Amino acid sequence: MAITEQDVARIARLARIELSPDESARAQHELNGILGLIEQLQAVDTHGIEPMAHPLSAHQDIKLRLRDDAAAATRTLDERKALMANAPAEDNGLFLVPTVIE
Repeated sequence: MAITEQDVARIARLARIELSPDESARAQHELNGILGLIEQLQAVDTHGIEPMAHPLSAHQDIKLRLRDDAAAATRTLDERKALMANAPAEDNGLFLVPTVIE
């Protein structure tokens, strides 16, 4: 499947960007190159290959570096104010959100 000039124009319109004719031709060439790489990857037989959690896990015993999902208390009132500065609505240091399910 190849990307046409019309496809590039539609993508640019959806992305709300304006492309000059040169930029449009370059984008078409690059998008077709990406699709070519995807076709090459899809042609590889991967049956019987176990998925890896990390690219180096085939060579090393890699442990994922994930922290526990736990709430951390703010240390100072100023830190709390800084964290809440972008909140659209808050009450007593808590984020207020609109009701989604009644």
